[in-house]
Amino acid sequence: MQSDLELSPIGNCQVSTLVDSEGAFVWGCVPRVDGDPIFCSLLNNNARDRGIWRFELEGQARSSQRYERNTAILITRLEAEDGSAVEIHDFAPRFERSGRMYRPVAYARIVRPVAGAPRLRVVLAPMNGYGASLAETTNGTNHIRYLIGPQALRLSTDAPVGYLLEGRSYRVESDQHFFLGPDEPFVGNIRSEVRRMEAMTARYWQHWVRGLHIPLEWQEEVIRAAIALKLCQHEETGAIVAALTTSIPEAANSQRNWDYRYCWIRDSYYTVQALNRLGALDVLEKYLAYLRNIVDQARGGQIQPLYSVMGADQLHEFEAQHLAGYRGMGPVRVGNAAYKQVQHDCYGQIVMPTAQAFFDTRLLRMADERDFEHLEEVGEAAWAKHDQPDAGLWEFRTRQEVHTYSAVMCWAACDRLANVAATLGKGDRVLHWKQRAEAIRAKIEEHAWSEEGEHYGASFESDYLDASLLQMVELRYLKPDDERFLKTFAAVERDLRRGDHMLRYAAEDDFGAPETAFNVCTFWLIEALALVERREEAREMFEAMLSHTTASGMLSEDLDYETDELWGNFPQTYSLVGIINCAGLLSKPWSEVR
Repeated sequence: MQSDLELSPIGNCQVSTLVDSEGAFVWGCVPRVDGDPIFCSLLNNNARDRGIWRFELEGQARSSQRYERNTAILITRLEAEDGSAVEIHDFAPRFERSGRMYRPVAYARIVRPVAGAPRLRVVLAPMNGYGASLAETTNGTNHIRYLIGPQALRLSTDAPVGYLLEGRSYRVESDQHFFLGPDEPFVGNIRSEVRRMEAMTARYWQHWVRGLHIPLEWQEEVIRAAIALKLCQHEETGAIVAALTTSIPEAANSQRNWDYRYCWIRDSYYTVQALNRLGALDVLEKYLAYLRNIVDQARGGQIQPLYSVMGADQLHEFEAQHLAGYRGMGPVRVGNAAYKQVQHDCYGQIVMPTAQAFFDTRLLRMADERDFEHLEEVGEAAWAKHDQPDAGLWEFRTRQEVHTYSAVMCWAACDRLANVAATLGKGDRVLHWKQRAEAIRAKIEEHAWSEEGEHYGASFESDYLDASLLQMVELRYLKPDDERFLKTFAAVERDLRRGDHMLRYAAEDDFGAPETAFNVCTFWLIEALALVERREEAREMFEAMLSHTTASGMLSEDLDYETDELWGNFPQTYSLVGIINCAGLLSKPWSEVR
């Protein structure tokens, strides 16, 4: 089924935007991912001319889209009934300049007439204050200034500015160049400069992709997912956001509308783990710097589930009154009250990626004994909290239990600290952390295992099931042939599998029973199938999941397992991680072809 989430991301690790199938910018925030959405028509329901940047081809009949190979440069072709056509090249500049990465708060667009005599109308209508008002304008001969918040944006162009201001259509007889960026005069010839930027940006992405270690099969799918994950990193600080959007409902009219433009410690752990498997150490290194800052400011090792991309710990939640919501399904939320929650899995998700820095000699900055001291504080918090109630990884807002997944993550924190202590030659600390890990394991086995149901429960207090139990193998808590894992897997599959899809849990939560499958859980199911030697079934299910991606290879958070429609924030890092991990697990080896 065609989804309104048939969107393609472009970006430069400072700003990003989502482009619809006809080449319109429908979602994009400045000056960074959690900023004011100047392009917000995605959440503006039927107000198509507000919060958008599109090119309207007179008599338009068709559109098609593709990325330039191995880049984040998107090419949209618009064709009219009379055969005239234009190509739009969209990108956010990203390349090395003067010894540092040039990634301005800017979007570049090139429109090329490629057939006939196309006539075009440009609609550029950025908004202020989460859809409160259209940006006012001033203009000069070759530019238009859009007064957005405290910092204006300037459109520099060789297209006729008067036609743009009056919304008139005109014949496009030569390539036209648009650069929407900082409010300063554009230096140099816009045609040559924007083309140079495009070439340099293409070169940057192609070289980044060339450094990836990818599987033999599903190469394009993995590359697309990897580029999108990198676009979800705010490079200045190293933070990784869970998605580029806010308030795409998890299911129709469900009120499950959340702002995902923040850095969840859990989601980021899975993201860097997947990219690390591809050898994208640049993302890991920057994220580790972000984590060190988080740990530095943590009081007594206490960690929140999420922070802003700048590391702020107050993410007050409110509703944007001027936006109707996705398909009119509000509310549109800004901020996320989950920052107040207690979620004890975050301790393991800080220790595990940081532990690599003690072993990996490729890193520019390896971790040292001082880092170990700070990390031990996080481990102590894990030890103190491993058997305490929390909101769990699914962030229940109205109940707390001792969640098995959180306890296993606390076990992992202690287990990995023992490994780090060993490589540092600290025998006493090896013993200390091993004993802690063993004590947590004993507690999990005593309280999470249900003799009656013959499976682990999602929490110590009850024996209901959730999909996170499948992660016990991934976290090395259990081996895939462990009888307790096999029995738990059978129970999870029986209760939570819906055809080729997987629910997070089937029990009612704060909003009732879940209505959609959670895509990363489906990928966890696929991984588990492969681990228990049901590889052909796993491959078939993986191919089925890939058939649900957008044309650009993206997935959102959720999927309606009856209509196959995508729901939830987009593109969802969790879901893209699933593509990468399953492709790596299921692909034929390179040795078959070389």
